[in-house]
This record gives sequence, C-alpha cells and structure tokens, in this order.
Amino acid sequence: MKKIIVPVDFSTHSEYALKAAAKLAKKNNAEILALHMLEIGGVTMSESAMQLKEMTIFHLKLAEKNFKSFLKKDYLKELKVTPVIKHFKVFSEVNTVAEEQGADMIVMGSHGSSGFKEMLIGSNTEKVVRNATVPVLVIKKEQPSLTFDDIVFALDFSEESIEAYQRAIKLLESMANNVHLVHINTPYSDFMSSAEIEGKVVNFLQKAEGNLNKLNTINYVADYTIEKGIFNFSNVVGGDLIAMITHGRKGLAHYFTGSVSEDITNHATLPVMTFKM
Repeated sequence: MKKIIVPVDFSTHSEYALKAAAKLAKKNNAEILALHMLEIGGVTMSESAMQLKEMTIFHLKLAEKNFKSFLKKDYLKELKVTPVIKHFKVFSEVNTVAEEQGADMIVMGSHGSSGFKEMLIGSNTEKVVRNATVPVLVIKKEQPSLTFDDIVFALDFSEESIEAYQRAIKLLESMANNVHLVHINTPYSDFMSSAEIEGKVVNFLQKAEGNLNKLNTINYVADYTIEKGIFNFSNVVGGDLIAMITHGRKGLAHYFTGSVSEDITNHATLPVMTFKM
C-alpha cells in the first residue's frame, strides 16, 4: 500500500478518516493524499464567466488556508501528506482522482444518513462506494486503533465475485487475526436451501481458492434482510470491521433495487470496507 486518499471537507468526520489513514500509512510507509473538492456549479443565467472564475479562486484560496490548520496535527508528523484540491461538480469523481494518482485505498469519514433525506440525496460516502474501483474504508467515529481482531466478510459466493474476493481476502487476512466469511440467507427472492447454498460455496471455493480448506469455516445465517443478518452476526462474533463486495449499481437499477453495500455503509456503527466487483 503506497498511496491512501482521504476526502476531506474539514469536518470532524473527515478528521476521523484522516487519523485512521495516518495509522495505516505508518504501518505501510504510505503517502496520504488529502483531497478537497470544490463543488462549484456551472455558470447560471445571472453569472458571468468572470464571476465564476472569481468564485473559484476565492474557494481555492479558502481551501488552501483551511488545509494549513487542518493538516497541522501531531499524528501526521513524519508522514508524507500531500493536499490535493480539485474542482469537480460531483463527489462521485473521487474515483477519478484515485485512478489518476494510482491510489491503493480511499479512507472516508461518514455520519451516515437515514429516512427521506437518504432516499432523496443519499450521502457523499454512498457515491464514493458506488463508483470506487479501489477499496473504500468508511469510518464513522474515531478509531483508537486500526488493529482488527475479527472482520466479518459477507459474501454471496457468486462466480462473478471471485476476482474481487481474491483481491479482498489477501488484504483482509493481513489486517486481522480472524476473517469470518458469512452468507446471509433471506426468506424472499434470494432464498436458497441448505444444499443449494453449500453447493454454491463448494463451487466458489474450488474456483477462488483451488481447495476446500475454508469450507468448514463458512458461516450461514438466516435473517429477514441481508443488512440485519450482517449486523446480528457481527454482534455475535464481536466483529470490529464489516467487509463487503459491491456491485456498484448505477442509474435506475440502483434506485429500484438499492445497494446492500450502501445501506450497510450508511447504517453500520462499525467501520466498513467495500471492494468493487
């Protein structure tokens, strides 16, 4: 891990992410790219190009000033921290910066969202999770340590998730003493019998691992929703991080079917790490 991107808006939650990224950077001798995005809209009927330019310069200077105090922290000493300011219209373009910079991970703070507000506008974190091609670690509160004992890795054991699983499991097993692989069985459209689930898992492990060594370690949980199943299982095993593979649904498919990864990211109190399929 050489580069970690931390989107910052100079809020408390983005500082939680910055502190977490600092811990990861120290362990991996990595550089932190502190990314602030100037979300300035285009020219309107009442604005001239000159007015927009002046507004952009003002916000740029303000961001530079805020960075000076925001990055002046003891926990950042001896770390390479590079402030990056970009002028984008939508927060989902954090992934563009990640790809341009060759980043290995995005660490992001979030307070989550719920109810009508969530349905209307979602959260910036949702947009990053949906679009990021690199792992995204979402931090909800200050983490005294990023040493994880038990990571809950929820999987559907589909063949299309094998490549993402192979990328994810290497990282997760390097971060924690125990990685609990879990399948959540729901009573609705995705319901499967025990024999069907076990057959699917056997096929998955043979193709993903080349063996069945982990077969007896897989956890099977039945619950009313995938979200509830993951949260309840995390409580049982004392999980301190939830990991998931996201399909990155966009457009109408996203709004009609939703995204389990985004729901977990919004509602979990634990840190959440997502990997793009």
